[in-house]
Amino acid sequence: MRIYIAHDGETIRTISQKYDIAIEDLLSWNPVIAHPDRNVAGLQIRFPSSHGSSTLPNMSFQGTPVPPDPGEYLEQWIPLTPLEQMAQTDYDVIIVGTGPGGGAVLWRLCEQWGKSGKRIAIVEAGDLLLPTHAQNVPTLNGDRLQRFIRNPKLWKPVATAKPGGMGDLSPPSSAPHYFESFIALGGRSMLWNGVTPRMHQVDIAQWPVSPAEMDSYYTIAEQVMTVSSDYSKNSSFSEIILSRILAGGFPETVPQPLAADMQPSKYGYIRSNVFFSSMAFFAWALSFGSFDLAVKARVTEVLADKGKAAGVKVMTRDKKTYVLKGKTVVLSASTFETPRILLNSGIPGRAIGHYLTTHTRITGVGNIRTAGFPETLGVLALLVPRTAERDYQIQLSGSYFNYLYELKPMLEQVNVGYGASGAVESRYENYVALNPRRVDDYGVPELEVEFSYSAKDKEVFRRMGEGVKRALEASQATQTSLSSLTAGLVYHDMGTCRMGYDPATSATDPYGQIHGVQGLYVADNSVIPTSGAANPTLTTVALAIRTADHLMKQLR
Repeated sequence: MRIYIAHDGETIRTISQKYDIAIEDLLSWNPVIAHPDRNVAGLQIRFPSSHGSSTLPNMSFQGTPVPPDPGEYLEQWIPLTPLEQMAQTDYDVIIVGTGPGGGAVLWRLCEQWGKSGKRIAIVEAGDLLLPTHAQNVPTLNGDRLQRFIRNPKLWKPVATAKPGGMGDLSPPSSAPHYFESFIALGGRSMLWNGVTPRMHQVDIAQWPVSPAEMDSYYTIAEQVMTVSSDYSKNSSFSEIILSRILAGGFPETVPQPLAADMQPSKYGYIRSNVFFSSMAFFAWALSFGSFDLAVKARVTEVLADKGKAAGVKVMTRDKKTYVLKGKTVVLSASTFETPRILLNSGIPGRAIGHYLTTHTRITGVGNIRTAGFPETLGVLALLVPRTAERDYQIQLSGSYFNYLYELKPMLEQVNVGYGASGAVESRYENYVALNPRRVDDYGVPELEVEFSYSAKDKEVFRRMGEGVKRALEASQATQTSLSSLTAGLVYHDMGTCRMGYDPATSATDPYGQIHGVQGLYVADNSVIPTSGAANPTLTTVALAIRTADHLMKQLR
């Protein structure tokens, strides 16, 4: 074998003409080159050493290392499997949805099973979007990020619900609660803010999981999601405001725990994904084991036989239907889509779709003068956590929170955001249900949502408003605005397939398995039984890992 290094502008066709070698022969000897007119500058072109042309250039002879043929080439940054092929496979586990819950299950299964031969499928209704969190993309700074992630093509309206008045801070009484879902590989983890507090012990005391077990799985989740409180470390802005707010009546305040990889690159390890997304789960899963992934594949129905999961029915965007067979199915489609699939499948369960909950939300903006501050401010990232006495939390954020590639002039005044989240009761009366009068393009009934706030919720909201005002005062900020968000814009929806012991008040058992259907699990926000006040993603991941551990024991 001889090797020729192609010059600038050369193609297989020009090399063929130059050295009087048939194009077909060159293509057969160089199968990695698909088209004869492709620019092959710098590539190693193979010639057989037996070729007799006297015009061949000086080339290395047999024994020169040749890059191995990689076999099947990737057409995108993650391997995809055609549904036609997946329909011919019997899977051990089928995962529906690729957000934090589905991604965590996939990672855990691949980590534990490795190359054992277990077959895993994961399907996503959306398309490929980004290979990393949107905030890790240098060109998506500031306004450009918002204009990208708010593209209507990426969002699907779920339903509207009746407005729930919350007093002076509430939206106009005519404004409905408008719910929507983000449809793309990775789900909302591709654009979330990364705040990852644990739920307070008060909030999980009545869960069907012991505090010790939750602590163990929280630790695993924090490790794999690279959660730390170092994001604002050494930031003079955070240090100054922290000292003010600690002295101003909020002694529990801490730096925000964020799913952000703050370890420096060393030993030749490149750390390119600072902000965590489900793509990190996929990366580790590809390293540990193997799986089949399909995108633009909408699961419309779960298949069950004699009380056992048997697979799922999937439709493509051109409305072709496929059946994927699997002895275990994990639904991680979202708080709204998971119960919708279950209800459309006729899966029995009084609590399926009920106990919809979220957080109340107040957003305050304060203006802080920077006179006397160091020239380099850094970011502001603090958390006033929920306590046994205070049933809400407050996140303080500000000063170019996460952007490198933009100018940061020193300002005389800086705006600070005060985002407060309050606990909402889990009530049977708040629910999602199928609307048989309206179906989508796949023939699945749309959802109708019934949601309102209780008297207790409104009292939490009132106290939370007072707390935000005190936090503004304590940090010496001048209030410029104070408003509330409708439930659908909080994006902390939970509870529609809540776990528990009693099928009358819960959709799944303590491990996320649907009551009465062996091998059918739920692993997303919908399984969380009570809202608490903390951001739900860390809890969702912890519970999903626990569910994966349990189902692996059942599949031994």
